Amino acid sequence: MTFLGPLSRAAALAGILLSAGFATAPAFAGPAEVALLKSYIGEWRGRGTLVGASTESVVCRLSLSQGNSDKVNYSGRCTLAGTNLSVAGTMAYVEASRRYEAAMTSNATFSGIAVGQKRGSGLVFNLKERTPDEEGKDMNISAQIALNGDAISVAFEVVYVESGDSLRADVPFAR
Repeated sequence: MTFLGPLSRAAALAGILLSAGFATAPAFAGPAEVALLKSYIGEWRGRGTLVGASTESVVCRLSLSQGNSDKVNYSGRCTLAGTNLSVAGTMAYVEASRRYEAAMTSNATFSGIAVGQKRGSGLVFNLKERTPDEEGKDMNISAQIALNGDAISVAFEVVYVESGDSLRADVPFAR
């Protein structure tokens, strides 16, 4: 496995905060969908582990707030070995698609949209993307973000296509 530098790790961490990022398409949701989204408004903190060429701690903060109409805005920040990653976006239930969507942008040149589905009393968002890193190397990114009651959990993996090197992060969040 080759060493993956701080910028590559920061790009990989962009997916971690997708748990709160959400679509910018028009949203006309019913009361139940809106209530579910708004139940996650608040301050969240997470601490987890990033495993790749080495193992490192990841510390994250996430803030969800009321957006326009039935949307919920979010902003978050993770710290890893002196590198900071920030993300922001909006979440909504998109009636036209009959699904939840999460969109986000980051300071690590990564952006994406995750599709969410109601599971039990919570939401699960899945993201799969293929994108180049800051050096132009292709990487496959997959993330699963589960919002369930008073917890958010994120499982995230980046695989560099050319080398097969990978990074995996698991970060549980609580209020």
